[in-house]
Amino acid sequence: MPRRAAEEGIDFSVATAAATVPHRRLALAIVIAMLVAYVAVLPYGSVPLPRIDSFVPTVSGIIFITDLITAALLFAQFAATGSRPLLLLASGFLFSALIVVGYVLTFPGAITPTGLFGAGPQSAAWIYLLWRAGFATSIALYAAQRLGAQTETKAVPAPRSAIFWSVAIVTVLVCTLVFVTTAGQELLPGFMSDQRQLPRARYYAGAVLIVNLIALLLLARVREKSILDLWLIVASLSWLGEGMVVTFFFQERYSLTFYAIRLVGLPVSKAVLVVLLWETIRLYTNLVISNRELRRERASRLTNAAAVAAAIAHEVRQPVTGINLLAYAGQRSLEQATPDVSAASKLFAEIKDAALRANEVFDNFLKLFRGSKRDLQAVDVNALTLEVRDLLRKELDAHKVTITTDLASDLPVVQGHAGQLRAVIVNLIQNSIDAMTSTADRPRSIHIATSRRDPGGISFSLRDTGPGIEPENLASIFDPFVTTKAKGTGLGLAICKMIVDQHGGSISAASHDDGARFEIALPTRTAAPGARGNVPSDDAPETH
Repeated sequence: MPRRAAEEGIDFSVATAAATVPHRRLALAIVIAMLVAYVAVLPYGSVPLPRIDSFVPTVSGIIFITDLITAALLFAQFAATGSRPLLLLASGFLFSALIVVGYVLTFPGAITPTGLFGAGPQSAAWIYLLWRAGFATSIALYAAQRLGAQTETKAVPAPRSAIFWSVAIVTVLVCTLVFVTTAGQELLPGFMSDQRQLPRARYYAGAVLIVNLIALLLLARVREKSILDLWLIVASLSWLGEGMVVTFFFQERYSLTFYAIRLVGLPVSKAVLVVLLWETIRLYTNLVISNRELRRERASRLTNAAAVAAAIAHEVRQPVTGINLLAYAGQRSLEQATPDVSAASKLFAEIKDAALRANEVFDNFLKLFRGSKRDLQAVDVNALTLEVRDLLRKELDAHKVTITTDLASDLPVVQGHAGQLRAVIVNLIQNSIDAMTSTADRPRSIHIATSRRDPGGISFSLRDTGPGIEPENLASIFDPFVTTKAKGTGLGLAICKMIVDQHGGSISAASHDDGARFEIALPTRTAAPGARGNVPSDDAPETH
């Protein structure tokens, strides 16, 4: 069960969590302490001690409360895991909690001199034997089910129905046993005679001892022991030790042995409850922490989804705005008294190109966030720069921005996604245009230059005459959601960096008194002959 639980990522139950070395060491220390206590008491076991009538009710009350809580916790564990062995074990603890009530009510001197329900001198003794035998049987059945569960899978019963029937059956069984040992006590074989144990009682106690031994051996055979298995072994050793004392050394009630077997065995046998409570608290704490981490992860995913949506909106806005403007211009052209068909046709061609660019944005984002290495092509950065310059011509003119280029004629191609690299250049130019909106004391201009980098690389730089970048923002300028714009998303430069990184390059920003400068370094790869297109001649800087 522990291995299967670990494979399925289930670790919320002591029945599935594997026992660790510290658990084993603590269990061994408790067992050794218990054995030392029994050995120390046995030589003086027959020494009579004062009769304390409240002793049995007190110990029995502790057992009732602790076993009832243990049963409730185990039923809860069963409801959570659907484990048949846990159902049997929970029923065993419930049996122990209920039958101890019959034991204390029929014990001579505990409530009345002879016991309630018409109990006789043999009733309490036989209830004690049936209590230990029945509980040991439930441990044995639990272990047998655990051994069977390692080799086969059985259908899990409906938790509520199974718990209801288990409680009902155990309750009826306990009532039946108490009735038989009280109403029919005269028919029971002799076990006690005036507070002393008869010699033949050792055979009855020995039979119970054998059941305890079988349960312990079955538990020991479980290969992958859980925390619960380990502490059940400790508890079984305690009950086995108590059974051996009763079988071979116990002679009379209210002797040192009578008190010792209960005082030594009680805290050890309740180790299962202590472990259940401790591990339940620990596992619940881990569950809370895991739940908190899952919420954070969910929030992070929602943030990432919002970032992707904002990034797509950021990239699509420009071509969509262009489409709206072109459509409006085309409509006005056709509404004239003499429609200019030629102009309208040109506008529709531009609308088509803008729509293709918008569609390309989605393709580029899919490739970007999937980290796609496919569809790489030889990209001429010079040609891409001039294409973007022409694409943004109207926006440049509208903001009275001039753009000059100084493109290296021997610039090699790079292997990459043309659409993504185009988006980088568009973002950088648009950022410069936005930054220079408030510039009035000097001409608004953008200068773009390309050059070779040794070994095997190219450089693309853009410099504007805007206000520059504040020193405290330089370190985080490429981080997501960092922006200096009033209505900015803070995603443009973050996407630029992601694209450049996926192309094996780097991007940096610097600020000067007369503006900002961005530089991109990209590695080159050998392209097939003829992969480079014709680079438009641009010997002299061109101004728009």
